[in-house]
Amino acid sequence: MFLHNLFYDLKTSLRTKDLIIWLMVFPLALGAFFKFAFDSIYEETTKFSTVDVAVVDEAGDKAFRAVADGMAASDEPLLNVTYADREEALELLKKEEVKGIIFTGDELTLSVGYSDIEQAVLKSFVEEYNLRIRMIERAAAQDPAAAMKAAALISEKVSAVNEEPLTDGNPDYMVQYFYNLLAMVAMFGIMNGLHITEINQANISALGARKSCSPSPKLVSICSALTAAYIIQTVCMVLSVTYLRFILRVDFGSSLPLIYLTSALGGTVGVSMGFLIGSISFLSQKAKESLTVAFSLLLCFFSGLMVENMKMNIEQHIPWFNRINPAAVISDSFYCLNIYSDYSRYSEKVLTMAAFTVFFALLGFVFTRRKKYASL
Repeated sequence: MFLHNLFYDLKTSLRTKDLIIWLMVFPLALGAFFKFAFDSIYEETTKFSTVDVAVVDEAGDKAFRAVADGMAASDEPLLNVTYADREEALELLKKEEVKGIIFTGDELTLSVGYSDIEQAVLKSFVEEYNLRIRMIERAAAQDPAAAMKAAALISEKVSAVNEEPLTDGNPDYMVQYFYNLLAMVAMFGIMNGLHITEINQANISALGARKSCSPSPKLVSICSALTAAYIIQTVCMVLSVTYLRFILRVDFGSSLPLIYLTSALGGTVGVSMGFLIGSISFLSQKAKESLTVAFSLLLCFFSGLMVENMKMNIEQHIPWFNRINPAAVISDSFYCLNIYSDYSRYSEKVLTMAAFTVFFALLGFVFTRRKKYASL
């Protein structure tokens, strides 16, 4: 009986066009838009790359040239140096072909057109170089024998930036929008859960009336419909992750199997929540549909889908809300998988999602049991 009902519940769900649009078409289109909008922001604004700089070497500083040549020979050089006279250097800076101009002399001086991360790197490099020169000069003045060591030291690579990865995952902060997109797909499972009560309540649909008159126990009917909804939602979540990872090339880190598992569990949270909302008898079906759409989008808004720092602001002022917001918990679980090397934080999020699923489903069963109708 259960498998028979499950088969037809799956067919009924697949024929519901609204579910397909909200669970597949809309998220895939939004994911493509995110990829187009955010694809190069991290590389252009945050990720470090070689800095183009013009050098006006009017003093003929051989020590600086040795340092610059040594840096240029490395695999990932800090600076890309262009030697020029003063007029040429100013013209390059005006055209923004270089990020700054270094002038040699008694000590290095720097001129930049505006302030940015690359200009900050140049400033740090110049300050470190001047500091080393002063230290070497003082050491040579105190001990002439130190001059030989000074020549070796000054030829070493002066580096203002050492790349020390804090995580093996994807450091691009824009990936959080795709985490929240997956959380939104999971929350749209609310409509999938709402569909369960629609096809099982006799006062809402003709199919619900026929099911109420059938000899199949109501518990079996609801369990099969809930299982079908979980299956449909899991398939949608898996397709969404696959589309983002392999079509749009979004880097979710090295734990892709757990990403799939987490997305499937997040989808069950959405379905169970929709099942609970649908089981509330004093609301009309239209009111329930409006409530589910508005509620799921509101939860996604507070998780950071529309505003980048929204979840951080909530964490600063009302942190408990992030702990009970299913969309925030789902997106945080993806973040924990990507950033943290241990699974303690991730395990906490997974247990929270499992608790949400069980709690919502049990309340839904309580609200739907033993309903009677005067006539069908």
